[in-house]
Amino acid sequence: MSQPILRADQLRDLERRHASDHSPLMERAGKAAAELIARLQHGLAAAPLIFAGPGNNGGDGFVAARLLHQRGLRPLVVSRADPGSMPADALRAWNDWRAAGGREHREVPPGRYGVVVDALFGIGLTRPLDGIYGEWVSAINAYGGPILALDCPSGLDANSGRRYGAAVRASHTLTFIALKPGLLTLDGPDHCGALSVADLQLGDEVKTVARGHIIGQRDFADRLHPRRRNSHKGSYGSVAVIGGASGLAGAALLSGRAALKLGAGRVYLGMLERLAIDPGQPELMLRGIDDAIATADVLAVGPGLGDSAAAAEYLRQAIAADKPLLIDADGINLLAMHPSFVRQVARRTAATVLTPHPLEAARLLGRNVDSVQADRVASTLELAARYHADVALKGCGTIVAAASGDWRINTSGNPGLAAAGSGDVLTGFAAALLAQGWPATAALIGAVHLHGAAADRLAEACGGTVGITASELPDAARATFNQWIADA
Repeated sequence: MSQPILRADQLRDLERRHASDHSPLMERAGKAAAELIARLQHGLAAAPLIFAGPGNNGGDGFVAARLLHQRGLRPLVVSRADPGSMPADALRAWNDWRAAGGREHREVPPGRYGVVVDALFGIGLTRPLDGIYGEWVSAINAYGGPILALDCPSGLDANSGRRYGAAVRASHTLTFIALKPGLLTLDGPDHCGALSVADLQLGDEVKTVARGHIIGQRDFADRLHPRRRNSHKGSYGSVAVIGGASGLAGAALLSGRAALKLGAGRVYLGMLERLAIDPGQPELMLRGIDDAIATADVLAVGPGLGDSAAAAEYLRQAIAADKPLLIDADGINLLAMHPSFVRQVARRTAATVLTPHPLEAARLLGRNVDSVQADRVASTLELAARYHADVALKGCGTIVAAASGDWRINTSGNPGLAAAGSGDVLTGFAAALLAQGWPATAALIGAVHLHGAAADRLAEACGGTVGITASELPDAARATFNQWIADA
């Protein structure tokens, strides 16, 4: 299994269970922090500067400061923590720091610094930072050297990745016990820098309680194997892409081409705007929509579908078909508009896959986008349960959830995917894997991870992420996928 991810309530449960450990968790966290600070300090002449907050994150900072002090690194500590209101563990850490000869500065001292450490609030913050703490965050962000955040950059919600106004933009983040969702999705990746985990000797216990994980090739490694020489196009299934209304044909073409290049044996295009042939990919078979729905093994409905009455009828037919179904884009919008469709989807026995972006997810849930983004994991899990489907909530750190309650976050990909048609290509990838017999959860996880990996491959080849187009992704994904198979 890939790296586990815990939400804040799970973390606090673990902390409570280990509150009376002989070696306190705060001491272990501070030790891990001190070791990383010392490594980052290598070659830096100036002393580290630690900003310690009033709670347990500040306590981690005081432990690290004491241990660094004992090593002779003489850290500077900036803090206005009041011993009279500190939590017990943090107060103990502060007392130990003072007993070792340490003192704090109430203002940022002048001069040069080595590593700057954010130990202000960690995962405990649920409000915007203002006053002196807001000023300190600005001072941290203005620093040109290495910035290490402990547990979670202050100002960032550890559950959602939402930024509460001012937030530390770290070059490194050392998080404790396990990864948190907010470090990996929404604003998190822009604020965390290089991520590392100190499990504080709780790694085995974390594995038993975690329902969330980072997506990795291990999640679908059993599906990566060379094709048999004795095979034919029928061995690899067929996909029907249903969409392509007037003016929107490109979306369906992108999906169909992506499915073909990721190995589907046959790809049918059921287009509302009829075409005789796709001159860019003549292997695609243009069919009437009724015929395509009846013939294909897997249905992908939505790319460029539009919102006409005819489009709604084709979606109804696809939902009623007893075969794997992926709904995306306009298909999701139509689903949200027709409550009877929602009930039919929830009753399906064949696999259902939904791939909404945040606005589409909001429509499915009857909420606004802000509420979806406020907790992307919870929103995806709610969709998976409500629709009895495997769901990918797209965006920075795409969330993939199954109706079972298991969920994952994808870390491949880059801003080059923020381009028209990118989601249509993902639809084609997932449909192709379904057609080749992958279980729905594995197909969606594999497609999402490959989609990001293809963008990373293109960014490396292009020297950056600007200008990557959706039509480039299938070739890059094909090369990446074949490499994965060769390496498996």
